[in-house]
Amino acid sequence: MSRTQRLFDLLQLLRQHRYPISGKQLAEKLHISLRTLYRDISTLQAQGAAIMGEPGLGYVLRPGFILPPLMFSEEEIEALVLGSRWVARRADKKLQLAATNALAKISAVLTDELRHQLDISGLLIGPTKTAPAKDTHEDEALIRHAIRKEYKLQMTYIDVKNDQSERVIWPLALGFFEEMHVIVAWCELREDFRHFRTDRIVKLTTIETRYPQRRQGLLKKWREIHHIPEQ
Repeated sequence: MSRTQRLFDLLQLLRQHRYPISGKQLAEKLHISLRTLYRDISTLQAQGAAIMGEPGLGYVLRPGFILPPLMFSEEEIEALVLGSRWVARRADKKLQLAATNALAKISAVLTDELRHQLDISGLLIGPTKTAPAKDTHEDEALIRHAIRKEYKLQMTYIDVKNDQSERVIWPLALGFFEEMHVIVAWCELREDFRHFRTDRIVKLTTIETRYPQRRQGLLKKWREIHHIPEQ
């Protein structure tokens, strides 16, 4: 294992613990000696990592420290490229722009070697099988905003039977599938969890009223009902 990778692994271990972890435990997890561990901690502290503690008391990484980009592995670079390219091809215009900008910012601060790996990545996103029935970009940007704020949405919706209905929903998540995008929501009309395709929405309006339960708790209930694991 290279020293750079070892320093990265040490930071990752520290990030996983909210409370001090002993030097002995860190050394055992990294399969290194205590002397090497103390030297690595000193190196990271000199580079700006806010590692608090000392031998015998344990160490903790102060929240807010950002890992240097040079610590990305080749696989992590590929994951970032693939994810950004997928978003740039599949999501709404705001997310597309955000993905492109994020990748540009990452590229700007990478080492020359890693930047080269990013530029020549052989991971590509293929075309979708079918084009969506309607442009849902504007609606999806509104949906994402409502999810973040836990706002209700007023929606005119056409179901699979071509029946139109007016609904008030509590949007919990937005699922991106190959041929469709789906809202996971609590529906006030049905008093239950429901799934709605974004391309079947006729009209969508934000109700700037927060729904009465927290999104995290509702999403957990939805996962339990549908036996969907955490992501």
